[in-house]
Amino acid sequence: MRKFWLLFSQAVTVLLAAYFVVATLKPDWLRRAPRMGFGSAPTSGVVPVIEAPATNSGATPAGSYRAAAQKASAAVVSIATATAAKANPRANDPWFKFFFGDQPQQQQSGLGSGVIVSPTGYVLTNNHVVEGADEIEVTLNDGRKAKAKIIGTDPETDLALLKIDLDKLPVIVLGNAESMQVGDQVLAIGNPFGLGQTVSAGIVSALGRNQLGINTFENFIQTDAAINPGNSGGALVDVNGNLLGINTAIYSRSGGSMGIGFAIPVSTARMVMDGLVKDGQVTRGWIGVEPQELTQELAETFNLKTAGGNLQGVIITGVLQNGPAAKAGIQPGDVITQVAGIAVANVPSLLANVAALKPGSSAKFSVRRADKAMELDVTPAPRPKRPVQQR
Repeated sequence: MRKFWLLFSQAVTVLLAAYFVVATLKPDWLRRAPRMGFGSAPTSGVVPVIEAPATNSGATPAGSYRAAAQKASAAVVSIATATAAKANPRANDPWFKFFFGDQPQQQQSGLGSGVIVSPTGYVLTNNHVVEGADEIEVTLNDGRKAKAKIIGTDPETDLALLKIDLDKLPVIVLGNAESMQVGDQVLAIGNPFGLGQTVSAGIVSALGRNQLGINTFENFIQTDAAINPGNSGGALVDVNGNLLGINTAIYSRSGGSMGIGFAIPVSTARMVMDGLVKDGQVTRGWIGVEPQELTQELAETFNLKTAGGNLQGVIITGVLQNGPAAKAGIQPGDVITQVAGIAVANVPSLLANVAALKPGSSAKFSVRRADKAMELDVTPAPRPKRPVQQR
């Protein structure tokens, strides 16, 4: 018995010695993967995670706007402007110097966005982005830079056309703004706050917004895609990356996006661009009247008879002496219901319809005077330029 006990103790001693040697020199041999039960914690320093299987990085995830953003972003540029410092007109006044000292002259700068619309280097942007600028620099999304010159501006729609001289320019595809519907998905691309090119997504919130007091001719696309300072002149595109409008303004109490942004439709931008390229200016028709929305009170004032209170057209409350309208026989109190066969619903539509007329060419105006309907031939003149209003 003693002999067996001696053999057992020697065997245990050898096994323990071997265990300590292995634990000291090769501890990894003794480790095994911990069993993880529900609510259990790992016993080592490695945290177990679940990784997604590897996928093709070129595949577009469902619901992604990657393709549209990549297609349009290359043609959206950043615009930096510089205006030479202007001396204070009273800088040489001794009393001014005594109280205020020598005032340093500081150069003014601005940032905005633009869209390349032609392989020859034409860039559409907002007039207020480049207005008064002495130097304009355009930076492409690929990092190239170029000085730009102004081909022409149209303050009444707040659009401007620039020209840059670079090779192999990316060009955006012009879309069809007339086919848009409220609720359609759109992307706004620009350079907000000078951060660099940024893409934001939203929907078309409304169409045909006017009477906002922003421009003379207003037919805005309203969107909730984030538009911030610096986005002006950038692109509003559809889910295929085609240009729908030029971002131009926001409604904001803080200076940043509040979900109400406005873009000029591409149809208007195209018309302005063609005029600026051809003539250096946009030529519009003008008849010299002061229109107002037709209300029940104005109808009673001018003795207008309405069928069941149905008010149609725009009332003329003033006519410029010797202007095109006066020469055609239009008088204060007349209601214009149609211009060249197109119905007039409100003042913006009257302005737009008259502006679309070719100066020097006669057009039919449907007019209602008291209880009489008549048609007058009016020959519009070129619309005179108005001083640019501060935005």
